[in-house]
Amino acid sequence: MSLRESAPMTEEAARLLNPLQLAYIGDTVWDLLIRSRLLYRGRNLRHMHQEAVQHVNAAAQAAALRRLDGLTTEPEEDILRRGRNAHARHPVPKNQDPADYSAATALEALVGYLYVTGQEERLLHLFDISQQEETPCK
Repeated sequence: MSLRESAPMTEEAARLLNPLQLAYIGDTVWDLLIRSRLLYRGRNLRHMHQEAVQHVNAAAQAAALRRLDGLTTEPEEDILRRGRNAHARHPVPKNQDPADYSAATALEALVGYLYVTGQEERLLHLFDISQQEETPCK
């Protein structure tokens, strides 16, 4: 059983989707992963919302993507490139850095791609890495 309405797409079929379509579903999957993590950590509702807002924005997603640098496969890099270069029909929100917004779209496209192709184990692995706190240099 799965959350998907039908069987996972083949990688070939998923690559034919517009990267903004992948980012569309990836945005929701990312939000679900963040909120689930907060719920299972026993946060109360107010704290869950505050922390979710800190993790589900362009700057946080761009930082998460940076943590994945060098860990993605060639096909995943292609999805990231396509997502980064995709242009929505709306301007970048005023409070977002355009580079962060592009990186966030790239991350969401990758998340969407992994989700629709049924690569949940890979998705969760990359999500866990993306959420590790960066340790300051001494």
